[in-house]
Formats: sequence, C-alpha cells, structure tokens
Amino acid sequence: MFWSVMSTLSGRGATENAASARFNLPQRAADGDWLDMREEVDGAPPPLRTSVTVEKPKTILTRNQSPDVPFERSVNPYRGCEHGCIYCFARPSHAYHDLSPGLDFETKLFAKPDAPALLRAELAKPGYVCKPIAFGTNTDPYQPIEREWRITRGCIEVLAEHDHPLTITTKSDRVCRDLDLLAPMAAKGLVGVMLSVTSLDPKVARTVEPRAPHPEKRLAAVRRLADAGVPVFVSISPVIPMITDHELEHLIERAAQAGAKAAFFIPVRLPHEVAPLFRAWLDTHFPDRAGKVMATIQSLRGGRDNDPNFGSRMRGQGVWADLLRTRFHIACRRHGLGGERFNVRTDLFRPPRGAQGELFG
Repeated sequence: MFWSVMSTLSGRGATENAASARFNLPQRAADGDWLDMREEVDGAPPPLRTSVTVEKPKTILTRNQSPDVPFERSVNPYRGCEHGCIYCFARPSHAYHDLSPGLDFETKLFAKPDAPALLRAELAKPGYVCKPIAFGTNTDPYQPIEREWRITRGCIEVLAEHDHPLTITTKSDRVCRDLDLLAPMAAKGLVGVMLSVTSLDPKVARTVEPRAPHPEKRLAAVRRLADAGVPVFVSISPVIPMITDHELEHLIERAAQAGAKAAFFIPVRLPHEVAPLFRAWLDTHFPDRAGKVMATIQSLRGGRDNDPNFGSRMRGQGVWADLLRTRFHIACRRHGLGGERFNVRTDLFRPPRGAQGELFG
C-alpha cells in the first residue's frame, strides 16, 4: 500500500511516498473505508516505524563498469537508508522491490547478515584478483541499524584478517567504533575513509539529512580517524545551490582543520524518482526559493533536472559549475588540501584457506 504525506514527518527526509511510475507499482485507490479517513480522524499521519527485512543474496560483491566512478567492486551490507537524505541517488533502487523511493526507502530496510561469510567465500575463489572493495557506494554502511546488526564490521573483520584493501564512504561518526580494525589496516596502507559533510548549519543538515549524525560529530570523527593514522577525506557532496553552496569555503576550512588529506564535491544529482521527491521537499521546506534552486540545478544539468551522462554528471556544466570548481580549488589551495585520492595496497592480500569448506560444511 502506498500513500502520500504532504506534510513533514519528524525525523524523515522525503515528504511523500508515491509509487514509482517506472515500474508500474500498485497505487492504493480510495474505496470509502475508514482507512481513507484515518488522517482526518486521528489528526495526523500514522507514525512511521523502521522495519528491517533479512535479505539472502547468493553473492555479495557488486561489480561497477561506470567509467567515472573510481572503484570496480563494492559491498553493500544494507538496502535503503535510515539517514533519509532527500537527494540520495540510491532511492530509485527501492522501486525494484515494489517499494517507494520516498518514505519506504528510509523506513523499510533490508539487511544482509550473510555478507561476511559470502565475502570470505568470494576471496577464496580460485583466480580471485585482489582489488580495493568500496563500502558506502550505494547506501551508508554505518547507518543506525549497523549498531545492532554489525554487518559492516563483520565484513571488515574478514578483510582485515586477509590484508585485503577497502575504502569506506559514510556520513556517520559510527565508523570510529571500528578503529580497532581500521587503524592497524591503515598502518599497512590498506584503508581510506571518506566522511560526507554537506552543511555546518544544524537546521539545514537536519532537514537535508534528518537522521544522519550532527555535522560537528562527523568533523570530530575526521579528527579521530586522522589522529589514529587512518587516511581520511571529506566529501562536500552534494552541493545544493541556494541552500548549501555558500558554505563551500567554510567546509573546506573545517575539513583541513580536522586533519583531512583532501576534499571533494559533486553538484546535486536528481536521477529518476529523486527529482520529484526533491521538488516536493523544496516546496515544503524552502518555498521561498524553490524555483530559483531548480532553475540553477537545471543550468548545471544542461536544462534538465538531471544529467545522466558519464563524466558530466559528476562535474556539472555551465557558469555555475565553473564557479563552484573555481571556488573549490582556491579554497583547497588556501587551506593546504591537495588532490590526493584513495591509494591502498593490494600486494599484501592472503587468500582464505578452507573458507568454502567452512561456509558450506
């Protein structure tokens, strides 16, 4: 059943839960029963609870062939993300489960508890070639449910045991929980971590990323990681015109002060169902500038809400994109942030012995 919520729900990012038109998902039609009057009778939409469904995949490694993405393989311990970032490009993937990319994406999550065992089996396959494995490329590996499920940690334990390189992208300071694993790996040149910080304004952050940790907690995590010897980077992504773009220089300054090795940014992307969700969010939270925001985004995206083309989708185009790049590079030079990238070793890898026997025995 799908419904629309046109008012804001506390702690949630999307303002609606419309079905995906791309996959012809069912839409509940009003038929006159009491459920159709629920909000009128109760005075508010029903509270949304987070549910977690166990998923049993046969494999855990995802291969990437996009030429503008700097990794070839990744692990995603979870589907959906409770952080609720309104701009999340992974939202459309929920439609494949006959669920809405809106509120369902934030509240109906999937966990893969077999991921560590599947990963060990993958590493033990004959002919396996070691290449860095990226975490956090789709949904956040340290979202709140990781506290109980600990699937991300289980996967890192497998990689640490066999000196396999990895990279992590997250919005959560929970990554510091695993410093006992990450610091020794970093000493061997096996890990890099990227923290995403999009705004230093708590009110903006709470609206854009309602269940992600406070920006100051993320910057504190950058400092803790750096002090522990873990190469740490800051992603100022996405930059949202008229809402967060004015913070670009200050974010770079704070990243440098926290010990980041480098910073990166991407202008906001609005693929598929993300565009209408973002528009509805703008109308709710920033009605005074919604039209200007979308006009600027379209100027960055060749006149459309989204540019899907490899290369340009990450950089943007036109005057606004050029201005953002210029401001970014000047600020990085001023604060001593270089253009370093994740650089992890692959030559220390030791394949598991008997892993398949352990998994299937």
